Amino acid sequence: MNKRITWLALAVFATVVAPCLALAQTQIVVWHAYRGKEKVAFEQVVADFNAGGHDFTVKTLGVPYDAYADKITAAVPRGKGPDVFIYAQDRLGGWVEAGGTIEPIDFYIDEEMTGAFIPATMEAMTYQGNVYGLPVNFKVLTMIYNKALVTTPPATSSELVATAKGLTDAGAGKFGLAYNFGDFYYHSALMNAFGGNVFAGSNQPLVNKPENIASVELMMEWFDVHGILPAEPSSTLITTLFNKGDAAMVFSGPWFLSEIADGVDYGLAVLPTIDEAGGAPMAPWMTVEGAYIAAPSEHKDEAFAFVQHLTGVEAGRVMALGGRQTPANMAVYEDAEVAADPVLAAFREQVEVACPMPNYAEMTMVWSPVTTAMNAVVRKASSPQAAFDAAQEDVEERVKSLRK
Repeated sequence: MNKRITWLALAVFATVVAPCLALAQTQIVVWHAYRGKEKVAFEQVVADFNAGGHDFTVKTLGVPYDAYADKITAAVPRGKGPDVFIYAQDRLGGWVEAGGTIEPIDFYIDEEMTGAFIPATMEAMTYQGNVYGLPVNFKVLTMIYNKALVTTPPATSSELVATAKGLTDAGAGKFGLAYNFGDFYYHSALMNAFGGNVFAGSNQPLVNKPENIASVELMMEWFDVHGILPAEPSSTLITTLFNKGDAAMVFSGPWFLSEIADGVDYGLAVLPTIDEAGGAPMAPWMTVEGAYIAAPSEHKDEAFAFVQHLTGVEAGRVMALGGRQTPANMAVYEDAEVAADPVLAAFREQVEVACPMPNYAEMTMVWSPVTTAMNAVVRKASSPQAAFDAAQEDVEERVKSLRK
């Protein structure tokens, strides 16, 4: 009798329970580089998805940021990577052209779906007419100011210089403005205001165009003529100056907020317009964290289902309020709690004039030569024109090597 009961139980298990276990074993893996509050919020989004009754589950793996891009490039084409990975758009073109890493997702999307996102963030996910991912969050520079020193943040470059001059005493180590002006990423906001860029229409590099030179000349005027910027500003120096009340205004992104000391009353405002560029706004480069489906994934439908959830309104709300991130989905900012957050509102306003960082494969060839040029100009070892002419030659040689 006991044996019959045992065999009957095994039969029931085989016909009812076992198939359910087989379904539960379907799992997609997602790579990310989030830390701190961002990681906590992201894991909450994943937990919410896994609790939603899907016939598959999501497992996450955090990868150290410094090694992340190389790990994707090495592992994914060999089928050793995740089903989904989250990364900024600056490597998109390189991955597309190398092949084997990501594929277009145009099959899965329509205008209603893509229309939910801030338009520029979808532009960042597009390469040569095809969409390769959906935007999760964006990051841009904006103005961060000490309310004890600045009552009304300057709206124009003339007001910026006037305000900063009144708050600068270089001999005492006090400056009206502090940002890493010799860093090309930070300089991009001024460059874009002049209508400058690093490509001529498509993927042909043109770093020494007149608009770029004009932006560098104005930067040097702020530094050398008006003296409102500290020499050799590092991230550590800028943070220290701001926390001590020795820097009234900073151009930086959301990452800087976590470094502000308790007790410093700060505000955020959009970057000023540039009188010298016809009143055009400073337009920082926007980096967009996209969710991409790995080309070798054997679970692309499930992967896209998770990507949809990750880039949706509810997930965006969790990541905005819990992770202090700025989601790309526009409807997130209609949430009353999100809309009432001055930090999130400020970055949402700033992104309206931001420019997606170029995602061409050639962009990786630009950074080093232009950084060298910026350093030469700041050290007064070269004129802006001469430094950027040299950078142009260097970039062209590097691109030739890339194409070989």
